[in-house]
Amino acid sequence: MSSRDAIFRLQAIVGRLKRIDEAVVRWMNRWSVPALRITLAVVFIWFGSLKVFGLSPAEDLIAATVYAVPPDVFIPILGVWEVCIGLCLLYRPLIRIGLLLLFVQLPGTFLPIVLLPHVVFTAFPYGLTVEGQYIIKNLVIIGAALSVGGAFRDR
Repeated sequence: MSSRDAIFRLQAIVGRLKRIDEAVVRWMNRWSVPALRITLAVVFIWFGSLKVFGLSPAEDLIAATVYAVPPDVFIPILGVWEVCIGLCLLYRPLIRIGLLLLFVQLPGTFLPIVLLPHVVFTAFPYGLTVEGQYIIKNLVIIGAALSVGGAFRDR
């Protein structure tokens, strides 16, 4: 095989790889926001349901943070709120309402950082406990919600 043939074959391979890459990117562009919306909904329905049924591992943290309302009242209400967020995200006409409910709820999830730093940090400000990691992961939820909201349009 001549060097010219090798160059042509290499160009053909590169061309195929580019076409595959373009197809994968098109597929990702098509499905990323719907997948993000559905997975956000699943997380909120799941975590909210755990609170409604008294099975959430976050109950002690919530009770220690929101001490003005009895936990046996507040935690199930929070759970129902989260389930509503998830259900709204699943039903297109209610996505905006779901995102509003989500952005009203999320600031409260960061309260332990201020009110209970000894529970959140092993070494302030970078060493996180499991509870701290549970809280900080909400930054990803905020980014996902912004992406869903930014891509949503009435059709």
